Parts: sequence; C-alpha cells; structure tokens
Amino acid sequence: MKSEKNNRAVFLRGMRDGLPIGLGYLAVSFSLGIAARNIGMTALQGFIMSWFGVASAGEYAAMTVIGAAAPYIEMVLVSLIANARYLLMSFALSQRLDPKLSVLHRLLIGYAVTDELFGIAVAQQKPLEPAYSYGSYTVAIPMWAIGTALGVVAGNILPQSIVSALSVALFGMFIAVIIPPAKQNRVVLLFVTLSFAASYAASRLPLISSLSGSARVIILTLVLGAAAAVFFPVKPDETEEADT
Repeated sequence: MKSEKNNRAVFLRGMRDGLPIGLGYLAVSFSLGIAARNIGMTALQGFIMSWFGVASAGEYAAMTVIGAAAPYIEMVLVSLIANARYLLMSFALSQRLDPKLSVLHRLLIGYAVTDELFGIAVAQQKPLEPAYSYGSYTVAIPMWAIGTALGVVAGNILPQSIVSALSVALFGMFIAVIIPPAKQNRVVLLFVTLSFAASYAASRLPLISSLSGSARVIILTLVLGAAAAVFFPVKPDETEEADT
C-alpha cells in the first residue's frame, strides 16, 4: 500500500513537471502540423506520427522525405541522424536507473527521451523512478500529438497567405535551437556556419546536386560530424564540467 501511494505521488509529480513542457509542445507541434498539411498528410496521420515520433527535427526530416517521394531507406537514415543525440541521452539516463529495473520499464522510459523530458528526468534523485517519467509522458506526449493534428486542421481552414506565414514558424524554432549554443561555443558556431555553406554548395555542385535533398543531408551530416569529432574532440574535463 505504501509503495502504491509513493508511486502515485511520483507519477503526479511527473505530471506536474511535464505540464509546462506539454504546453510548449502544443505550440511547437502546431507549426509541425502546418508542415504535415503542406505535404498532404491528414490530421490523423499527423497525430499518429507525432505520437510515435515525438521529435520535431526527426519528424520534419521525415516529412521532407515523404514530400519528395524519396525511398524509405532515406527516411530511416535521415530520421536516425536527426535523432542521434537521443541515443546519447538514453545512455546517460540509463545510468540513473535502478540496475534491477526490468527491460520493459527501460523500453517504456526510452520511448520519449526528448531534450526537455530528459532534462527533468536527470534532475531527479537516483535511481530515477519509472513512475516519474510515465507521469511527464502522460501530459507531454498527447499535447505534442494534438498540436500536430490541430496544425493540420488549421492549415486546411486558414487562408493560404496565413498558412505560408505559419510555415516559417518551424524554421524559427530550429534557429532558436542552434543560436544559444552557437553563441556560447565557437566550435558550434563554426560548424553551424559550415553546415549552411556546405548545404548551399551541395545544391549547386554538379555531382552531389543530382542527389535528393535527404541524401545530401545524410552525407553532409556524416562528413561534418566526423570532422568535428576528429579536429575538435571533447576533452574529459570538459565533459565533467558539462555534467556539473
């Protein structure tokens, strides 16, 4: 009985902490829904995609591939690259779990390791209780999926001029994601700048420009990521400072 009460309290605390994240997700995924509508997706399709995808960059990358009618393998690779950082977050989060925690609980917790949900999870005392993550997911994930569906519905109702204006909002979100770390770290700024320049050059160069947009993204991400790892490796002391 005591354990059940404790799990309920932890679950409710997770819901409380997940509520502001969910409200933010509702606004952001609305813009994602506009993008989904622009490639012909229905509100139900957008809802299902966001419910199981739970990743703005990954979903937008997948939508770009869908809109271009590219092969499925490109969709898988683009989504994997766009969401690669979640693998690192999952590794870090696994260190905060009880070693005796079942595989099922680990899989369920790993279902929605987003930047924000990861942030509140690692801030909890070790070991992380699954009920906390489930509580935050219960609020945040439905809002993310509902926001996408609402964006699709709004895109079908609103005038084209407003839909075009709202389509820009998603790019504004991506810019807001890269600007803060670029201002704090010169290496990040360098590679953000290089990525813009390389993307433009790839669309003009004779051989690579003939590839699909998603294939160019895959190549440039791997090349620039490898270059950053080789020439600017993260030192152990920098990693320790980031963790404190």
